[in-house]
Amino acid sequence: MIGLSVKEWAAWAPGLVDQTAWTAWAQAPWLPAGDGTPALSEVPAMQRRRIERLGRMAIQTAFWCQRADEGGVPLVFASRHGDVARSMELLEALVAGESPSPTTFGLSVHNAIAALYSILRGERGNYVATAGGKATVETACIEAAALLADGAPEVLLVVYDAPLPAVYAGFADEPDAGFAWCWRLVATDTAWPTLRLTWTADGADDAATALPHGLDVLRFLLAGDAALEWRGDGVHWHWRRDA
Repeated sequence: MIGLSVKEWAAWAPGLVDQTAWTAWAQAPWLPAGDGTPALSEVPAMQRRRIERLGRMAIQTAFWCQRADEGGVPLVFASRHGDVARSMELLEALVAGESPSPTTFGLSVHNAIAALYSILRGERGNYVATAGGKATVETACIEAAALLADGAPEVLLVVYDAPLPAVYAGFADEPDAGFAWCWRLVATDTAWPTLRLTWTADGADDAATALPHGLDVLRFLLAGDAALEWRGDGVHWHWRRDA
């Protein structure tokens, strides 16, 4: 079992751009859709041009959640698919017999968005980029809990994903949505909403839900629910909120 307290949170998706909108959404959730992109005004225009939509979503929520004067906080960036659209660009170039773009390759790797954020912020501390299938949020929270157990006073967790390119549509096993959210996590503290996560082996998988699981975990926090349970990839995950 792990326990984490959420000291602060931020989120962005098309049509959901502030905490008031997200809190209302959590009571009557719907699948975000659209091509909107956060302004990311914290980043100079020359640097902003290099950041694709998925990166902008993730980095925007991180900037909102981490104050400008804070540094050295360990970072956990978690995405099930990462910037798969850039990877598709590379594959299409190879199929066409063209030389892949070094810039596109450099920005397609799974830790690229975390690296960009650390460069933009001048961060010199630890960062890690994770992917854990449908349980990406849970595995990222376990990583964050390990960092806290090692003595970090807090951890910044950023979860983000984008719709899959059409060529992968046949492999999708949950609804697609572009979204990002960030939690500032500390060890369990009654001053903040506290979540506990346990897991057991279980061969069954739950049926598809109306939201991608990464977004459903955010809904669970914002809605104030007492529990969230789901099964996937042979594991039964149990989320609980302290009363």
